[in-house]
This record gives sequence, structure tokens and C-alpha cells, in this order.
Amino acid sequence: MATLDDKILGEKLHNYCSSSEDEGSDDEDSRSGDEEGNPPPKAEAPEPPPINSWSGSASNTGPKGVLEDWRRFKQLEAENRKELEKERIALAKKLTLTVKPEREEKQDKELEVLEDELNELLDEDFLLKYQKQRMQELMAQMKKTPKFGKVITLKSQDEFLNSIDKEDPKVAVIIHIFNNSSIACGTMDGCLNILAADYPEIKFCRVSVDITGLSRHFRIDGVPALLVYKGGQIIGNFVQLVTELGNDFFATDVERFLIEYGMLPEK
Repeated sequence: MATLDDKILGEKLHNYCSSSEDEGSDDEDSRSGDEEGNPPPKAEAPEPPPINSWSGSASNTGPKGVLEDWRRFKQLEAENRKELEKERIALAKKLTLTVKPEREEKQDKELEVLEDELNELLDEDFLLKYQKQRMQELMAQMKKTPKFGKVITLKSQDEFLNSIDKEDPKVAVIIHIFNNSSIACGTMDGCLNILAADYPEIKFCRVSVDITGLSRHFRIDGVPALLVYKGGQIIGNFVQLVTELGNDFFATDVERFLIEYGMLPEK
């Protein structure tokens, strides 16, 4: 049974240490020092790592460590997202450059054909050849186009009709209806003789008002009159030209009048 001393000094049943053991430990401690009797130096404890440094593993499980790990995770996630976006853009550009719709390919082929044709047109030899060929075609057309150069007097209604219907459709026919008793009609004949020489591709004719069978009123007041036909159709009808030109006028006046109405080409 434990005594009062046991209660004060402690239980010796489990925590009893002999004096010999204590002495031995003291001897060992004394021997562990240096020869002069100084105690051995204590080992320095390693410095703890800085709080904000991250070595790749979550050694600090406190709130700061969790927050730092979360920040690092979001940083890596953002960097990964940027890299993926760059790869996606690069791939899209590559596909855009290498893959074209069928419509665009067709347009490219058409442009290539046009470029080839343009290069041919810009070739000097080709231009000279085309110019020579075009000149030959124009000369051939001029040879085929009938030339007149004088005023033709129509002596019957058949000649009047034939001069219109049987003429080349490209030729303009200007017919002067005259009355020998009219001074203005004589002046018109002189002007048309000059114009016929200046415009040999135009067919100038004259016919008496008596042959046409027009009314007596027209024979007096309607002359001089100019009728213009092309392709069998009348394109100009100018009567009672005395009111426009008077009795005394010149070839330039008649020419200006016909050009103004588009019956003669401008030189």
C-alpha cells in the first residue's frame, strides 16, 4: 500500500529510477562533452520555408497554403487556356488557307483565265496583229458601203419608192421635194450638191412635188421639204423649211440644221 511519501515523491512502482542509473547517465553526459568539460554544441534547426514559396506540393495545409494552391491552380488553368486558344487559332488559319469552297475555287480559275487573256492582250505582237486585222475589216466595210457623191434626180414614183426600199439598210436617204417656181427650192438644190460631195456615204435625191401627187397647198407652202429615210423607214420629216432657213441660206446652214436633228454625222 502506498505511503504518504509515495504520494509526494511519486509512485515508485512504475517510475522508480535507481541512483546508479542516474549516476551512469551523468557520467555519459560528462563524457559526451569535450575534453575541457564544455557541453557539446546543439544542432541548429533548419529554417522553415517562406510562406509564399510553392514547391509543387501542398505541405502547408493551413488557410494560406490552400489559398496559394488555389491561386497557382487558376494561373495554370489560365495559361493552359491561352495555349489551347493559340493552337485553335493557328489550326483555323491553316484550314482557311488550305481549304476553299467550290465557289471560290471556280472564281479563282475564272480569274486565272482572265489574267491569261489580259496577258495576251498586253502582248505587243498580239496588239499589232489585232490592229492590222481591224484595219482590214474597216477597209472591207468601206469598200462594201456604196458611195454617191452627188444628188440623184428621181423621175417617177417607182424611182422614188425604189430609192428608199431597195437601198442598203445602213444608208441614210435624204430626199428633197422641190417646186421649180420656188426660189428657196433652187437654193436648197445648190446646198445639197455641196453636202453630197462632203458626205458621199449619204444618198441625196430630189423629186418634183408634181410626181409625188401631193396637194396644191403643199406644192405652194410645203416646199422646200426634206424627207430622211433609213432601212425603209422615215426618220425625219422637215417641211416648209422657208420658216426655218428663209429664202437665202447656205450649205453650212443646212448642214448645221441636219446635224442638230441627228440626220447627219458630226465630222
